[in-house]
Amino acid sequence: MAKQRTSGRLAAVGGPKRGASTASAGARFWVSAFAGLTAMVLSAGAVALWWSHSPLRLRHTVVELTIERGRSAAQVADDWVQAGVDAPAWALGAYFRWSGDTRRIRAGSYAVEAGTSPQALLSKLVRGEESLESVVFIEGWTFAQIRQALARAPGLRQTLQDIDDRAVMQALGAAHLPAEGWFFPDTYRYARGVSDRTVLLSAHEAMRRQVDKAWEQRSPDLPIRSPAEALVLASIVEKETGQAAERARIAGVFINRLRLGMPLQTDPTVIYGLGSAYDGNLRKRDLQTDTPFNTYTRRGLPPHAIAMPGAQSLLAAVQPESTKALYFVARGDGSSHFSADLNEHNRAVWRYQKIPAGRTQP
Repeated sequence: MAKQRTSGRLAAVGGPKRGASTASAGARFWVSAFAGLTAMVLSAGAVALWWSHSPLRLRHTVVELTIERGRSAAQVADDWVQAGVDAPAWALGAYFRWSGDTRRIRAGSYAVEAGTSPQALLSKLVRGEESLESVVFIEGWTFAQIRQALARAPGLRQTLQDIDDRAVMQALGAAHLPAEGWFFPDTYRYARGVSDRTVLLSAHEAMRRQVDKAWEQRSPDLPIRSPAEALVLASIVEKETGQAAERARIAGVFINRLRLGMPLQTDPTVIYGLGSAYDGNLRKRDLQTDTPFNTYTRRGLPPHAIAMPGAQSLLAAVQPESTKALYFVARGDGSSHFSADLNEHNRAVWRYQKIPAGRTQP
């Protein structure tokens, strides 16, 4: 009977030990599984972090893409892959989503070059760092030259090519103004896909601001009556100036002539009036052929500007130098010789240009 009681106690003690061993083994399994899973997650995270900061492989030297509004992260990622980014679209899209910045991706035109990582690409998209093109308008250009530059501009959406100058101004909301001269010479940057109208409107608004700014600084008692007339005179100064330091003096000569009622007698206006008939050689008969822009046959300013003046020419037109000169002639080195009377001017013409007598342009 005693042995049986002992055996019972041993059995009672031995039963719980086997249960604890099983529970301990199960716990160790789950701990090991959790540790392994954690290690896998950390390893995957480390790989993802490394990948996000590693340069993307590109199928082209530069990969360009225009992102439209409303594209999802997956669509944007797929668009980049289709454009030339050599990466799994699912991985790129997953990174965009994981970043939490997908709603901040901006529509626009972008470009990536060698060395760009997924992180740098996303940062570019979030900040809206678009790939910009540029077009340059140069002082002294005519509106025809501006339109030619726009037609050649890369990535610019052409919407104005098939309409005339008057229709262009109407499209800009400035139908009451002539096209000539009313655009400011500068470098204009734009995103690919932007319209030529947008660029032209920027240049037009810039010129209006510059004209207003110059007009506010005008000298008193000028024989020009409006900002528009200041623009016309500035365009002539722009075309006649060889050296920047002489702009105000050249403007002073024209101001003197306007005050006296003398014809301006400036060749660039005659050339402009000839249009396509001008072959590079200005002849005596050209000076005698009357056009609205011939300042040898007509007094006062021409009907509108003949070119696009810069800011310095605008300022010279409204702040001319005080001078007694009524004439000037190019010396051939970019500078001009100024004269107060016709005899002195004719001698200067003979000396510097040997132009036959009878031509009394300033």
